[in-house]
Amino acid sequence: MANDKPSGPDGENGDLDSVRQRQVKPPYDNADNDTSSTTVEIVQKVQMQRNVGVFSGISIIVGTIIGSGIFVSPKGVLRDTGSVGLSLVVWAASGLIALLGALCYSELGTLIRLSGGEYAYIRAALGNIPAFLYSWTSVIVIRTSSLSIITLTFAQYVESFFTMCGAPVAPTKIVAAIALITVGIVNSWSTKLAARVQVVFTAAKLIALGIIIVGGVVKMAEGNISVLQEGFEGSTTSPSTIALAFYGALWAYDGWNNLNYVTEELENPEKNLPRANIFGVLLVTIVYVLTNISYLSVMTTQELLDSNAVAVTWGDRVLGAAAVIMPLSVMVSTFGAANGTAFSGGRVVYAAARDNNLPEILSYIQVKQLTPMPSMLFTIFIALLMIIPGDISGLIDFFSFTAWMFYGMTFLSLIVLRFRMKDAERPYKVPIPIPIIMLLISLYLIIAPIVEDPQIEFLYAFLFVIGGLIFYIPLVHFNLKVPGFDKITEWCQLILEIVPSKVEPDS
Repeated sequence: MANDKPSGPDGENGDLDSVRQRQVKPPYDNADNDTSSTTVEIVQKVQMQRNVGVFSGISIIVGTIIGSGIFVSPKGVLRDTGSVGLSLVVWAASGLIALLGALCYSELGTLIRLSGGEYAYIRAALGNIPAFLYSWTSVIVIRTSSLSIITLTFAQYVESFFTMCGAPVAPTKIVAAIALITVGIVNSWSTKLAARVQVVFTAAKLIALGIIIVGGVVKMAEGNISVLQEGFEGSTTSPSTIALAFYGALWAYDGWNNLNYVTEELENPEKNLPRANIFGVLLVTIVYVLTNISYLSVMTTQELLDSNAVAVTWGDRVLGAAAVIMPLSVMVSTFGAANGTAFSGGRVVYAAARDNNLPEILSYIQVKQLTPMPSMLFTIFIALLMIIPGDISGLIDFFSFTAWMFYGMTFLSLIVLRFRMKDAERPYKVPIPIPIIMLLISLYLIIAPIVEDPQIEFLYAFLFVIGGLIFYIPLVHFNLKVPGFDKITEWCQLILEIVPSKVEPDS
């Protein structure tokens, strides 16, 4: 990776004068290595813009963390812990774990200011093969399947809403597909528009959760605290069962790392990335704990465990005729989560393709809108394919441990880079015990579900990850060309008006 100042007429490009440019390796870098004013002009025209401020950054974090889980079924943590008190401790402690992870990612994101999140950090510290395996697993399964599940949940609540209104029910998969296509259009059209959509939908879901929290405060003021007074009565003492409770809660916090996927589009990342990461995770933690307290001020533990949609049950008890607000809230929440997931997930494709770990065309940028249109369309296309079977959540459960495997590799990358890049400027530096603790937590969360309930599907998931080498060896290592693919690339360039991104800002 070469970092050079532009050799063109710097006096005419004041904002680029002090900016080091990251020269992307072939096929984007022609053999002449021209860094003249023409190159500077390309940077200005095809580089994605920094349209994500601190508030939209917080919205990306909060909006992708808060999906349907806190509205639909927080009962898993209560079931595994066995008591009200321990369940609330697990929710708060999981927020703390997410915060520690966000602190680690804040250092990584301000040290390596490239989009792609874990992909960029693993590649810098551990090499190209682990980074490729991450992009392979994330792009083909984890992020795209999560996106399809979120939109299927959105569609189910659209269906329930129309049922309440007495109208004909729209086919669930068609509604999910329409939602996915809408998200794809928004994110392909404008990064600024996608960020604004995220702010609006995040505000809407926080208002909905605020209604639940205020309703719980009112109920507790009326004396409905008997369930909360049970405290730690009936708490489990099994370490493995408590680990499963943490696993469920941490899954609800998943998304705390999403802002790191769009570092190159974040304004003033050395300041705004740590601020948004810290504030976003703290806000979600407070909201999650207070929302669970509100649920338990209205329902008994058994009623909560029996409910398939806790927020809807809460709404029926507290809001009466206005209970329709709850399914509407889930619809808003899931659509916002889908928008945030697509926004960040497309950047993994973009970053990997820019390094030739995916087809080159997926790193191209739309010349007018300055968005990574090909990577976004590819992400939406894979998610649409995953809607077809409809029920893939069971399979994804077995891939959740691979997510923590890559988280662990990322925390390890931070430790490695402390030695490999010890003299590099670090606008934000986390105390070294924190990434060590997070690495140990990651190892525990990888091993715990396998020890507790070993199943062959875990092996299948692991083999899928390693199976990416089948594509890596011929297509990346030996750089074999697929016949006719150049023609497809040219055709797509003409239709979509997309061009390569020659250079990227390194700071």
